Amino acid sequence: MYLTLFRAWHYLRHRLTAWNTGGEGIHSPYLFRWVRFSMYDTHAYYAFSPIEKQRIRLLNDKQNICLTDYGTGASRSPQRRVCDIATTSLQKPKYARLLFRLVQFLTSEQDPNRCHPLNIVELGTSLGITTAYLAAPHSQNHVLTYEGSKTLIEKAQSVWKTLQLNNIEVIQGNIDQTLSCSLPNTIDLAYIDANHCYDAAIRYFQTLLPYLSRKSVLVMDDIHYSPGMLKAWLEVCRHPKVTTTMDLYDLGLVFFDPDYLPRNYRLRY
Repeated sequence: MYLTLFRAWHYLRHRLTAWNTGGEGIHSPYLFRWVRFSMYDTHAYYAFSPIEKQRIRLLNDKQNICLTDYGTGASRSPQRRVCDIATTSLQKPKYARLLFRLVQFLTSEQDPNRCHPLNIVELGTSLGITTAYLAAPHSQNHVLTYEGSKTLIEKAQSVWKTLQLNNIEVIQGNIDQTLSCSLPNTIDLAYIDANHCYDAAIRYFQTLLPYLSRKSVLVMDDIHYSPGMLKAWLEVCRHPKVTTTMDLYDLGLVFFDPDYLPRNYRLRY
């Protein structure tokens, strides 16, 4: 009951205070272009329909699978139906599509003299739908995704195989044990959607931080999910290496370029 009231209050406050802007008031030209031309882009891109068909397939999958969940700090193996996992765990289409457009934007905004495939890291694969959105914009980008449950990975891999996405690498195991020893030298985009609690969110951020450059972007999921997640988000916003942040309520975007004006934009999306 407390969490329900907490989320309702913070959602109402966000709706009342967030900007409904097409980029007006965003001081950095780079961030203005992101908000004006990509974030609010409403085009239905080529990849959306095939991925959403896979979402529908998962939502209708009544198979029981055995999960391994490290979220509480110990391995558990409950039986759950795939459709129930899909209902509660998959990222909403509008935010998954936002991540797709963010990958497109980061790819297109690269310096042509230093153009390289993006290194994208996702913490929390689940059934692989969001991973597909991250991988679909450019086949040369490399998506490294982390998941604790082997059975979820198998379901996700069937999604990627159907979509013919061959630029995804998955690492199975407790993220706390696998993350620090398997990251690429540089990370262009990091998406945190794993254990939704304060300690884990801050631990993931601190582990990823040395691999993030001034042009990297960090995305945190469910930043208003609980008091702990909100505390973690606000702590990330205050970190000395962070310059600009964007609070979209469900997602938080973090930018590190020291040339940006230090500011937290609260935006309607």
